[in-house]
Amino acid sequence: MLTRHLCRFIGETVTIFTTSGGASGCGFTGVLLDVNPCFVRLITEIGSAPANPLAENICGDLEFGPGHGQKPCSGGMPDMGHKFKLGSVCDIPVDKIASFCHNAV
Repeated sequence: MLTRHLCRFIGETVTIFTTSGGASGCGFTGVLLDVNPCFVRLITEIGSAPANPLAENICGDLEFGPGHGQKPCSGGMPDMGHKFKLGSVCDIPVDKIASFCHNAV
C-alpha cells in the first residue's frame, strides 16, 4: 500500500524519515527515482554534467575563461578542483520508512 502511494511521487522532491537513529534519523531529501516492494531510491545530490565531448582542451574554459587557476594533473587533463562533483543516490528499505513527506500540490 505504501509503495503504491510512493509511486505517485516519482520524479518529485520528497523527504523520507527512517526508523534508524543518528544522522539517518534526520531524514533523506531528494528526488524519488524508483520504488519497488523492497526499497525506494532517492537521488540526494545531482552530479555535474559530463565534460565537453568535442575537445578536451576547452573543458577548462567553462567558468572563468581559458586556463584560469588550473593546474595540470596526471594524464594531462586540467585540475578542475571542486568544479565537477559526483552525485549521490540513497536506497532506503521500505520496511524502515517511518514517515514520508511531499509537497501538497
